[in-house]
Amino acid sequence: MQRRTNRWLAAGILATAGVLALSACSSGFGAGSSDSSGGKLTSSKKALTVLIGSSGDAETKAVNSAVADWSKSSGTDAKVSVASDLNQQLAQGFSAGKPADVFYLSTDALAGYASNGSLLAYGDNLKNKADFYPSLVKSFTYDNKFYCAPKDFSTLALEINTDMWKAAGLTDADIPTTWDQLETVAKKLTTDGHVGLGIGGEYARLGAFMTEAGGNLMNSDSTKATANSSENIAGLDYAKKLMADGSLKYAKDLGAGWGGEAFGKGLAAMTIEGNWITGAMTSDYPTVNYTIAPLPAGPAGKGTLQFTNCWGIAADSPNQAAAVKLVEKLTSSSDQLAFSTAFGPMPSIKSAADTWKKDNPKLVPFLEAADYAKGVPAAKGAADVVTDLNSKLESLATGDPKTILDATQKNLEALVK
Repeated sequence: MQRRTNRWLAAGILATAGVLALSACSSGFGAGSSDSSGGKLTSSKKALTVLIGSSGDAETKAVNSAVADWSKSSGTDAKVSVASDLNQQLAQGFSAGKPADVFYLSTDALAGYASNGSLLAYGDNLKNKADFYPSLVKSFTYDNKFYCAPKDFSTLALEINTDMWKAAGLTDADIPTTWDQLETVAKKLTTDGHVGLGIGGEYARLGAFMTEAGGNLMNSDSTKATANSSENIAGLDYAKKLMADGSLKYAKDLGAGWGGEAFGKGLAAMTIEGNWITGAMTSDYPTVNYTIAPLPAGPAGKGTLQFTNCWGIAADSPNQAAAVKLVEKLTSSSDQLAFSTAFGPMPSIKSAADTWKKDNPKLVPFLEAADYAKGVPAAKGAADVVTDLNSKLESLATGDPKTILDATQKNLEALVK
């Protein structure tokens, strides 16, 4: 699985394609079915093209297998292509008027493509619409239309090195459930050899503290900037306090590229990462013993960030009806559980939760966080604003959280005028 933050933080190159008229050819989900704008879905005998951004051979093989199974049963040919730069290749496809029919789409890219008419808004007509987690549906809703089916998702949790934990004299009863407890154990775990908590110095990690304080950079539908709220300031104040104590350090200051590397190399006893860390721990640090816990609650209760992608469908696909059928298959319980087994993502549908938890007991905290997780800003241009915020967060240890967030507030307000 790709590290979602890297993909999310990459500034998307938004398509410049104009609004594309839908050709009303034939049936979609059934005779006379339509997209959420009321236009009938296109249908043809043309093969579908599917563009993905793959984390590796396991993901590519799994998606190819699922698409091939659908092609065999439906009689519609479909070919999967792996993008070397998904955002760039999507933009190029739309600009050339030849986008893939079906593709991975990140939350930060939705508003741009939806606002210029490049996307088919098909989500409200999916047979399994009610099965998706509501927070994920909200992440892919623009202008009151549910555009695309969430492909899968990830949340942040607390990873703990159990050997270091025991060496510090801590037991299971000490696993932190509050900010005060996290502060206490982070201090106990900090030694000359490693820091108690090592994380990436970016919004995609520090933002978890904001949600635990009751905030986030924007409201739930990314229509209002809330960056400089007292809750967000409290979240960064807390992180800054731990940094001043010496019990929290950024991964780069530990000589690591990301929190998982700092954790795997024993430079940090705890880190905050998503479920993608499990693949890295298995392949790169197989001898490290660790457990996973929900992030400790802050002043407002439990909180975390979630990251997700959807299956986008091009508005000018000549075979929208088949594309929607393919997406329904790819988001089914059987396919999503197969994807999870192959390369680790969490299913985006509630009906697969019990089986997933049974198959992945160690990872349950990630999935249970879906009940309270908050999405990252999805407004058009938000990724660039967050990139600027991240540059300022690098100096959080000596900076003023309110000043940092005031600048982000101004930048986000400019996006939603």
